[in-house]
Amino acid sequence: MEGGATVRAGGAAHEGEALWRGLFERLHEGLLIGEVVRDAGGAVIDWRYLDVNPAWERLVGIPRERAVGRTLRELIPGIEDVWIADVARAVTEGETVAFSRRVDLFDRWYEGHASPLGGDRFAVLFLESTARRAAEERLREGEARLRMAADAAEIGLWDLDCGSGRLFWDARVRAMFGVGDNRPIVRADFEAALHPDDRAATQKALEAALDPARRALYDVEYRTLGLDDGVVRWVAAKGRGQFDEGGRCLRFTGTAIDVGARKVAETRLAESEARFRNMADHAPVMMWVTDPSGTCTYLNRSWYAYTGQSEAEGLGLGWLDAVHPDDRGWSGETFLAANARQAPFRLEYRLRGADGRYRWFIDAAEPRMAEDGGFLGYIGSVADIHDRKIAEQRLVEATRRLDAILNNTTQAIFLMDERQHCAYMNRAAEALTGYALAETAGRALHDVVHHTRPDGSPYPLCECPIDQAFPENNQEQGEEVFVHRDGSFYPVAFTASPIRDEAGRPIGTVIEARNIEAELRAKAALEAFNATLERRVAEEVAARESAEAALRQSQKMEAVGQLTGGLAHDFNNLLTGITGSLELLQTRMGQGRMTDLDRYINAAQGAARRAAALTHRLLAFSRRQTLDPKPTDVNRLMAGMEDLIRRTIGPGLALEVVGAPGLWPALVDPSQLENALLNLCINARDAMPEGGRITIETANRWLDHRAARERDLDPGQYLSLCVTDTGTGMTPEVIAKAFDPFFTTKPIGQGTGLGLSMIYGFVRQSGGQVRIYSEVGQGTTMCLYLPRHHGPAEGLEPLPDLASAPRAEQGETVLVVDDEPSVRMLVTEVLEDLGYTAIEAADGPSGLRLLQSDVRIDLLVTDVGLPGGMNGRQVADAARVGRPALKVLFITGYAENAAVGNGHLEPGMAVLTKPFVMETLASRIREMIEAG
Repeated sequence: MEGGATVRAGGAAHEGEALWRGLFERLHEGLLIGEVVRDAGGAVIDWRYLDVNPAWERLVGIPRERAVGRTLRELIPGIEDVWIADVARAVTEGETVAFSRRVDLFDRWYEGHASPLGGDRFAVLFLESTARRAAEERLREGEARLRMAADAAEIGLWDLDCGSGRLFWDARVRAMFGVGDNRPIVRADFEAALHPDDRAATQKALEAALDPARRALYDVEYRTLGLDDGVVRWVAAKGRGQFDEGGRCLRFTGTAIDVGARKVAETRLAESEARFRNMADHAPVMMWVTDPSGTCTYLNRSWYAYTGQSEAEGLGLGWLDAVHPDDRGWSGETFLAANARQAPFRLEYRLRGADGRYRWFIDAAEPRMAEDGGFLGYIGSVADIHDRKIAEQRLVEATRRLDAILNNTTQAIFLMDERQHCAYMNRAAEALTGYALAETAGRALHDVVHHTRPDGSPYPLCECPIDQAFPENNQEQGEEVFVHRDGSFYPVAFTASPIRDEAGRPIGTVIEARNIEAELRAKAALEAFNATLERRVAEEVAARESAEAALRQSQKMEAVGQLTGGLAHDFNNLLTGITGSLELLQTRMGQGRMTDLDRYINAAQGAARRAAALTHRLLAFSRRQTLDPKPTDVNRLMAGMEDLIRRTIGPGLALEVVGAPGLWPALVDPSQLENALLNLCINARDAMPEGGRITIETANRWLDHRAARERDLDPGQYLSLCVTDTGTGMTPEVIAKAFDPFFTTKPIGQGTGLGLSMIYGFVRQSGGQVRIYSEVGQGTTMCLYLPRHHGPAEGLEPLPDLASAPRAEQGETVLVVDDEPSVRMLVTEVLEDLGYTAIEAADGPSGLRLLQSDVRIDLLVTDVGLPGGMNGRQVADAARVGRPALKVLFITGYAENAAVGNGHLEPGMAVLTKPFVMETLASRIREMIEAG
């Protein structure tokens, strides 16, 4: 008997081993078995593959024989350390470690978990999630479009906090309930506004929706009696409660539509909420095994955890009870038919969870065969695809709407994906190229319509400016020649703009193009006509050349406008910091919580200062910012910056500061010069990744006619501020482009190409010049030449304090002219706090009328850009006709130097650049009034 038991035990073990080997081989998910590799100190530094299943080979793309016995670093050189760290944590801590990340080498996303098997061995079960992540991204884009559509459809939104009873109504819902202000609303207000004939039915539907046992859909129509105006209105409302795991309703949200006299029978809003499950803790799959008859003999714990079934309920054919009734019949028939044929199968059906809700899943299985060829049943897996299904449905609808828009524009529009392959062409693009979308989809657009030059030579992709928008993450514009499907060539004007994700990384390109054959023919005819005009005097030729040079510079500066899209993200972040802090400040004050208010105030002020600094960088780049030049001791400024520069460049670089004795003062804006010096030192630091020395030095310079001409300056006395590094140096080609906007040699994401352009604009506007002296491998010297100021330098001025600012004397009056109400309000309050009489005007003409009256006005404070046909300088000049001694303080939020005399003001005039602190404004006003 013992011999028979041993044989049966051995047979059972062999059958169990064969069963689980079959499970291992036929899993839909990738599975690897490995052991960690440790160094002499016992630290995990790699792992070795002991076995991998066929799904692993398919998902990774590496044959099993190449993997088994080799380590991860041998098999995939350059693999990220985090993959080894996850396995080390699982083995060391004895716990399952979940992961979801991208393998850069394969350009794929994987998610799954690593589980300890005892000792140094472990198992990793995973799925590829690249397609799902792409679908999620498309879903987000589609939902954004649908939200815009909801706004356009004038649908109101409401949200009930079941715990507090507070009720949020947007503006549309408030109008439906006749609420004329923004006072807080509670549930009792809602019930009081219901028409008496509809109140009982509406409250019954509300209670059913809030009941954890029923969780009914709230879908009602009722009349309201306006809380403020008493008007009767018909409203159609729909909503659903949101419950926690304990069955308590937390929130009750929904929509409302004013159906008016038409009283729409039903307005259904498609539920657009898709809950993406976080599968970081374990693999998102369920597994099962059947015998030859189709009877389920095994379901793993994931199945029971999701469905809530017990083992007795799920085995056999009981698993079908968890399938949606509409899918149950055909799913069972498909499975049994495949079982009869002993063939692989894949099913997509809805599966009920333990909470009673249904989700879409994919069920895939392969037949399990014995060594003698006999059919043993199936091994299968079930994976959640619900989010993908919903995303596909929404994507179809969003794409349909977008197509309707794009196909009704005359501009040819192409959409490239992250591989720069064509993903979309509108009808105008098909007409322009002669190709249908079906012929270009999945292909590089360059290979279809831009592969050959008109002379027949190939056009390499690397030389194509259209293709550069994606790798450079910048908009490109210009003219190119396309090849039509019929082989003809035609010129086009194009704009290629990168599509960026939330982090600012490019994920595709939008290309706009139009045929410009007619324009070029007209241009050629005009040029031919002009060429026949021989009566050109030398002065006209010179004037034309000068005008063309100015036009080229103007076109060059128009590139600033292209920066707007790139800066929108930064400004939105800054505005969020400001508005969010102010909203929290208002909330805390409304709650009577006066502690920690400084935290929100400081956050808002900090964001505002960063926004101001970003604006000044743009203004300096365009060479049109309003500067505040002062006689400046550059040696003292340089010494004051030394500590900041040392911290910025870091301890790895040596810094030497050499100030020339007896250095002349310079008439410059000190803050702009500090910014320029810091930028030059940062560039020098970046040019020395292996370390080196930065030298900052000043000197007095006499430039004769030859030296001045070489530097594009007038002869005379200058002082120089030079920054020298021992870094990589620049080629002549790089030097020639160094001051061009957006030009940078730094990697993407580490430089905007604005730094040197900003410095160049500031120095040139200050009457100076910038020059580069460099040799490749030897280093670079950047020199700023600034005109000498004949007079002493100003001392440092302490920051004024509003509390200690000088008070107004009896009757002193200030006129404030600004089209921004908030600015007028702030300036007026500061003036009144200091004892001044403040008069407001919203535009130039109204301000001038006050100035032309007999009202006492001691000082005019005016914005530069004003509506009404008169800017601030024009108002001041007109006012001085009747009030020649009038003091004028210009406040400007952008750089309109021409409006204030190109930076040169008349006596009694001054400029203050927005944003400014109120203390500075108060001190400047007192200073100007007392100066008279």
